[in-house]
Amino acid sequence: MPSLDEVARRQLFLDARTHNAWLEQPVDDDLLRRLYGLLRMGPTASNSQPLRIVFVRTVIAKERLRPALDAGNVEKTMRAPVTAILAWDTEFYAQMAKLVPHRPDAGQRLAALKPELRRQMAVLSATLQAGYFIIAARGMGLDCGPMGGFDQGRVDAEFFADGKWKSLLLVNLGHGDAARLHPRAPRLDFDEACRIV
Repeated sequence: MPSLDEVARRQLFLDARTHNAWLEQPVDDDLLRRLYGLLRMGPTASNSQPLRIVFVRTVIAKERLRPALDAGNVEKTMRAPVTAILAWDTEFYAQMAKLVPHRPDAGQRLAALKPELRRQMAVLSATLQAGYFIIAARGMGLDCGPMGGFDQGRVDAEFFADGKWKSLLLVNLGHGDAARLHPRAPRLDFDEACRIV
């Protein structure tokens, strides 16, 4: 597989930033569909694909989200063209017949696991998919503002009343206002974060 060129690497990692201020440019439904089409291709445990997404775009839907946001996240979320609620499906195993057709018993085997083991599998894979979501969005020219500062219980009660999906992360999407970025925060050096054994 060829290496990405420097332009692509810069777009995905080096120049991309977490945005908190947004330009008034819409994000259309087709772009959101294409974004999902990319992120779903990343690997997950047993191809389980437990990530579920609600794209919050309308004023009414944003107002439903507002009470669950930490105070510092309200303005940037209300101004973002789209806020994605990234969640994991507690019944992800029900889709396994489609996702792993060569193992017809995969869903039954996962359903028989202890609930905590199923939860760990789903949360880990959905978290991986959240990373793919951000990289795919950046690759499509969108800026992201991921946030953990929200009341998961309130989001789940408001948007997932049946209890099957559980929120994991919020990601504001749009075209960020680069003029309002802070200087990039430092990162750990290789020797501080890695070992080769």
